[in-house]
Amino acid sequence: MQTRRLFLLTAAAAPLAACARRAPPPPPPPAVAFAAPAEPAPPPIPPLPARYGAITDEPYPVPAVPEGVVREELWRQEVADPYGRYEVGSIVIDPDAGFLHLIEPDGRALRYGVGTGAAGRAWNGNAVVQFKRHWPRWKVPAEMIERRPDLAPYSVAAGGMDPGPGNPLGARALYLFEDGVDTLYRIHGACEPENLGKAVSSGCIRMLDQDVIDLHDRVRHHAPVFVLPTLRPQSNVRELY
Repeated sequence: MQTRRLFLLTAAAAPLAACARRAPPPPPPPAVAFAAPAEPAPPPIPPLPARYGAITDEPYPVPAVPEGVVREELWRQEVADPYGRYEVGSIVIDPDAGFLHLIEPDGRALRYGVGTGAAGRAWNGNAVVQFKRHWPRWKVPAEMIERRPDLAPYSVAAGGMDPGPGNPLGARALYLFEDGVDTLYRIHGACEPENLGKAVSSGCIRMLDQDVIDLHDRVRHHAPVFVLPTLRPQSNVRELY
C-alpha cells in the first residue's frame, strides 16, 4: 500500500515538474545606454568691428576682412602704453607678439596687429618714417630679385609694379630710413588676414589695409620707429613680400 501511494504522488507531481521545466526564463533587464559626454561648444566668434568692413571711397577697392579669421587681440584698439619710455608719436614694433604700438599721450597707445619678417629675414633697429605713400608702386630690391628672378619685371630699373589690387604694398606704405639711408623695409598694407600676427614676410611690417590707412593718417613725417629684436627660434616658413 505504501509503495502504491508513493507511486501515485510521484505520478501526480511529474506533469508539474515538466511544466516547470518548460517555463521560459525571465527577460533580461533592458540595456542602459551610456551617452558619450558632449563636447563643449566652441566659444562664439565675436563680430568684427565695422572699421574692418569694405572701403569703397579709395582709388581701388579694399575688401572687407572676413569674419572669424583675425583674432580679437590683433584688432586695432587703444591700450595702456606697455613700454612707458618712448616719446609720443613713436612707433614700436614687437615682432614676436605681432603688435605695432603707436604711442599716444597720457600713457596710452594704439595697438595694431601686424605680420613680420620670416626667420632669417627679420630686421630690428631704429629708424624714422622718411616719407609716406598712398597706393605706392612696388619696386623690388635687387636682393629680393636674386632670390626671386621672376620678380625682375618689377625692379627699380623697370619702374616697379603699378599700384592697386595685387600690389604687395597695398593701400599705404611708410618708408623707413636709418641715418638717412633707406633700410628697404616698409610698414605697408596688403597683409592677408590669415597671416596677421605671424612671421612670414621678407622683413617688412605688414598690416591690414584698413589699419595701415588709419596708421598712415596718424603718423607724422620723421616719426621714430623702434623694431624690437625677435627671440623667435629660427624655422622654415613661407616667405611673403
